[in-house]
Order: sequence, then structure tokens, then C-alpha cells
Amino acid sequence: MGSGIAQTAAAGGFKTILFDVNTDVLQKGKASIEKNLNTLKEKGRITSEEEQAILQRLVLTGDINDCRADLIIEAIVEKQEVKLDLFRRLTGCNSDQTIFTSNTSSLSITALSEQLPHPEKFAGLHFFNPAPLMRLVEIVRSRYTADDAIQTLLGIAAKMGKTPVLCKDAPGFIVNHVARPYYLEALRLVEQEGIGFDTIDDVMEASGFKMGPFRLMDLIGNDINYAVSCSVYEAMGKPSRLTPSPIQEQKVKDGELGRKTGKGYYTYLH
Repeated sequence: MGSGIAQTAAAGGFKTILFDVNTDVLQKGKASIEKNLNTLKEKGRITSEEEQAILQRLVLTGDINDCRADLIIEAIVEKQEVKLDLFRRLTGCNSDQTIFTSNTSSLSITALSEQLPHPEKFAGLHFFNPAPLMRLVEIVRSRYTADDAIQTLLGIAAKMGKTPVLCKDAPGFIVNHVARPYYLEALRLVEQEGIGFDTIDDVMEASGFKMGPFRLMDLIGNDINYAVSCSVYEAMGKPSRLTPSPIQEQKVKDGELGRKTGKGYYTYLH
């Protein structure tokens, strides 16, 4: 997700710093970006000159002190304390005018911002996977987010070629709140009726959905999808209709996270 957002930002004309503490992850991110750009070039969607310009706007670093910017987009694990620890470290090497955003799928933007020095400069900036292709971006406003920060984010998202949608901080925001039944009802059909993953996916795709729920969960990552289900379930007061599925919980425990691990509801070759 992080490399996809970095590619999107660089393609939008912004000098972009891609940071990760893991050198291997950084190199995989770089390779993914280069592969994506090469594919776009082969399809005639960008020229060789545009490809090189995008790559030249991209800087990779494993040193957090290099992460000085006007806008910071966090896209790490869906754990509040881990995110807060990163934001606290980043505030130490950035100005008071830096806008901080989280790509969280479901954690409360208000709860995050309340524990940071400048909550008025904090918002959600939620991209969808794969970030370079999916046009929608949710801009999530907390009770503290300043108007000028929101206007800046709307302009940046548009310059990245995205369609920004402004929403208030709420469980699952817009898309993940609406999408919970798509995944959970499909999982319940497997649990209660013994219907196959591929059968449900094929029916949904034949009905007009671009991807069935299980192929989509494998693309998103079962760890991310399960974390969102748990977060929305807790935030909504634990209604039975939103109970997370034990099938997906087991997938996460077994490390079968989808495409990124080579196995989820389906098996993938890398």
C-alpha cells in the first residue's frame, strides 16, 4: 500500500520520500513501482520520459530523520499504538505546519489526533488497493481538523488524479462501513451452507461485481480486512450482524493473508 501511494504521489508531480525501517521492504517497494511504471509504458499510458521523471521524484530512505515534508501519509500496520509511536517520532523532525494523515481503513482519526501535538493538522487520507489504479480517496475529518488542512488535502488528491470524498470520522468511514456485509454475509454462507469460495465469487462477478468477496479480501489482505471487521464491530457496539468471521480469523492466525503471502482463500504463484 505504501509503495502504491508513493507511486501515485510521484506520478502526480510531487517529490516523494518512501520510508520503511526494513531495507528489504523498501527494495520490494521500489521494484513494485518500477514494474508498474514499465507496464504503463508498455501499454502506452506513459512515455519513457514520464517514467524517468516519476522515478527521479522518488527518494527511498530507512532513516526517519529524512522524513521531512509538507504532507506525511502513514500506511503501516492497523494498530493504534504503533501508528501513534510513528507519528510522535515524525513530529519531532517536521514543522508545525506539516499535515499528518493516516491511511487507516477503520481506526478513529479523532482518537489518533487527540494524542498528537497538532490535531488540527491531522486527518485521514484513505486510499484503496491498488492505490495507483483506484481513483477514490476518502478524506476523513476529525472534530479537530482545520478547514485549511482539508482544502489542501482535497487539492493534493485531485492533483494525484484521484476523486476525493470528504467524510466525517465514523466507524469504517464510508466504504468500509458499507462493504462489511459484502464480506461477512459471504463468509456466513461458507460457514452455514458450505458453499465454496469460488462459487460465491463467480456468482457475484456474474452479477456485475468486478471482484467477488473472497478474491477481493485476498487482494486487500486478510489481516487488514479482518482488522477492519473487528474495529467496526467494536465501534458499532458489537451488533451480531457485524460479528467477525472465525474463518477469516483462522486465515490470519495461519498467515494465509492472500496475494501478499501467496495463499489466502486461493493459492497464488509469485
